[in-house]
Amino acid sequence: MAEKNYEFRRRLEVVHQPDRRDPEAVALYSEAEIDGNWSIVIGEEAPPLIRNVAKDLQDYFLDSMNLSLKLLIVKDIREHSLSEVRTIVLATKEELPAIGRSLSKPRSYRITVSVNRVIVCGYDERGVGQGSYYLEDLMNLREAPFLAVQEIRREPLFSPRMAHSGWGLDRYPDAHLNAMAHAGIDAIMVFVKDVDETPEGYQDFNYLVDRAELYGLDVYVYSYLTSRLHPDDPDAKAYYESTYGKVFRTCPRFKGVILVGESCEFPSKDPNTTGKLRLEWPADQPKTKPSPGWWPCEDFPQWLTLLSGTIRAHNPDADIVFWTYNWGYAPKEDRLKLIRALPENITLQVTFEMFEQMKNEHVTHVCVDYTLANVGPGEYFRSEAEVARERGIKLYAMSNTGGLTWDFGVIPYEPFPGQWNRRHRALLQAQKDCGLSGLMESHHYGWWPSFVSELTKWAYWSPSPTYEEALALLAKRDFGEEAAPFAVEAWNAWSEAIVHYIPTNEDQYGPFRVGPSYPLVFRKPMFSKAVQMPAAKHAMFGNEIVLTDYEPLEDPRQSLGVSRIDVEIRSLGRMLERMSAGNALLEKALKLTSDRKREDGVFMLGIGQFIARSLQTAIHVKQWWKLKKQLLSEGDTGKATALLEQMEELARREIANAEATIPLVEADSRLGWEPSMEYMTDRAHLQWKIAQVQSVLDSEFVEFRKSLAL
Repeated sequence: MAEKNYEFRRRLEVVHQPDRRDPEAVALYSEAEIDGNWSIVIGEEAPPLIRNVAKDLQDYFLDSMNLSLKLLIVKDIREHSLSEVRTIVLATKEELPAIGRSLSKPRSYRITVSVNRVIVCGYDERGVGQGSYYLEDLMNLREAPFLAVQEIRREPLFSPRMAHSGWGLDRYPDAHLNAMAHAGIDAIMVFVKDVDETPEGYQDFNYLVDRAELYGLDVYVYSYLTSRLHPDDPDAKAYYESTYGKVFRTCPRFKGVILVGESCEFPSKDPNTTGKLRLEWPADQPKTKPSPGWWPCEDFPQWLTLLSGTIRAHNPDADIVFWTYNWGYAPKEDRLKLIRALPENITLQVTFEMFEQMKNEHVTHVCVDYTLANVGPGEYFRSEAEVARERGIKLYAMSNTGGLTWDFGVIPYEPFPGQWNRRHRALLQAQKDCGLSGLMESHHYGWWPSFVSELTKWAYWSPSPTYEEALALLAKRDFGEEAAPFAVEAWNAWSEAIVHYIPTNEDQYGPFRVGPSYPLVFRKPMFSKAVQMPAAKHAMFGNEIVLTDYEPLEDPRQSLGVSRIDVEIRSLGRMLERMSAGNALLEKALKLTSDRKREDGVFMLGIGQFIARSLQTAIHVKQWWKLKKQLLSEGDTGKATALLEQMEELARREIANAEATIPLVEADSRLGWEPSMEYMTDRAHLQWKIAQVQSVLDSEFVEFRKSLAL
């Protein structure tokens, strides 16, 4: 059945999948079988978070296991945990000191399962929540309310794990917050322009913090605050108190702030820059230097010192996160000079895989933001991380392990588990080598719950099953024992496919940004810009981050576009082959999957098919560009006519590709949407693209043929 636009949000708000219970499952002798005679127990002094967790667990049993359990509040939780049977006890280390004495890390927990009792003891209340969610994970894998008799102590490996909303830009319904907490995420981000102001308008920040706390989540400011004064300016202190100070004075419970050059540059005096904010540079003057937000300015430490003092006057523990994303291309000595001069109380954030030079056949490409094709870490990350470790500065990475990058702009997640596993392993190694402690796991394209986010959760807690074990368990749970091997084969084929993706700016701002709705531009009209895609008025970016007049973009660190394009076509062709093979394998799996489990698998197949259609569009766009360049420089009428016929055939193939994408986006309303752009590849946009290409055939080509005949 077709979904209307935004109907995906209904699915996002289902935290506990209904009817997970296998009616034929039988408890083993070594398992505790939870039935309707059991109760969930908390202490009468339990804080709001634990009360929320208890109600969530109660909902889980009702929704997923078809069981109604009582929720009891007792005066003495310690006595109750020792004396009563058929209970699930949720308590902190402070409430159960004997059980929790071995816990030493925030959010860690200890679980004791006996035949007649389950005790979840958290280091803190957030640990209680994570322990309760772990019980859900175990029962979901077992597909029954059965828990193996065991004792286990687990702790998280990274904190914070920050993510943007996948429901809508800066929008966090309670159900989405709950789902993020279940996935092990412990912090969310909100774009901030002023007090209670996001790019989309008003939001009550204190209320957002209140609700996030109920799910064990911190809230970070992602700064969009303007910085018009240099720290040396006489009014600088008062000015920054009126901006950053006002935000943290009004909402002192913000966990911290993320500062990235392009979003919050200031008028630096570094001679390597223009010294002006990007939008204030005169349009009639040539720009031979980067704006301050795109260079490791020597006075950033001075600016950060002023900023941190201003913010910490209102929140002494605020996490000031300085992200060096925008100047990873700059000379190593300039970048590291800045890191060595940073204030000690600043957290450094470095993008994990960017700016790396990569050899593909005989040409060189540069790894652009953000991609899973290159596992990382890149040299840019390694170099800055090493200096951060030398200095004892806290280190975070932009990792994208929320499940999505800019490889494909309008899908919910990238279903390439093998490559995500390699990224997880590389991040864990960076933790050992460089002291990496926190992660930013998504940008404004948001977070989506999936089997990939579950694999990430397993990877970021200790102890956990291996990747291979976790993959097999998830395949069996989601497809059934008979279909699971085909699902794993499909995932492996997809994981091989992403290795052949070559990230380029022209593709990530072009056909891969929006997929099969991307137009085929022949010639720009006189005195007009290239065709623009339709966009929603309320979108933060809309069509502003889509370049429709396709052209390889040049960079001195990579080979020329004319040299790269054939290599890219061949590599994407190999990727398309592996994606198609994975799609065929998943179709086999779905034929063997029970009706009870098939729906999620169908949505997953739709993502795989949409990626394949997007790959076909990208290949067509590159072929179109090549033919157009040849045609517009061909003086022989016969040869030009032959080239025009090739372009016409190519255009018709791409129209067919776009037409075949319509059923995919109608079946899944999340396909074709991204929070900052809104819908760019729904039925309406695909029909627009088809009409646009048809107009090239019916009008522009007809006119071109007339010129050829003269």
